[in-house]
Amino acid sequence: MSRRCDLTGKAVMTGHLVSHSNRKTKRRFLPNLCNVTLQSDALNRAVRLRVSAHALKSVDHRGGLDAFLKKARDEELSPRALELKRQVVKAVNETQAAA
Repeated sequence: MSRRCDLTGKAVMTGHLVSHSNRKTKRRFLPNLCNVTLQSDALNRAVRLRVSAHALKSVDHRGGLDAFLKKARDEELSPRALELKRQVVKAVNETQAAA
């Protein structure tokens, strides 16, 4: 399982651990990933995702999973999130056409 956020694509970064004597050794900065179940109102189902804590706050700030996906640019999203976005947009367009 890769250490990558499903929504934002945030991944592992590398850098140096710097000691007091300024000696540098390689280290990895891991994203804070959480397994969450988010509710999609447009699809009427729950979606299980592995997202970073920062992305989870962003989803909450934008007003839910559907609003987050609609507002996000395609190049920002992971392939799985891009497929979810297409499904959400299609479901929203169908409900607007029916109304």
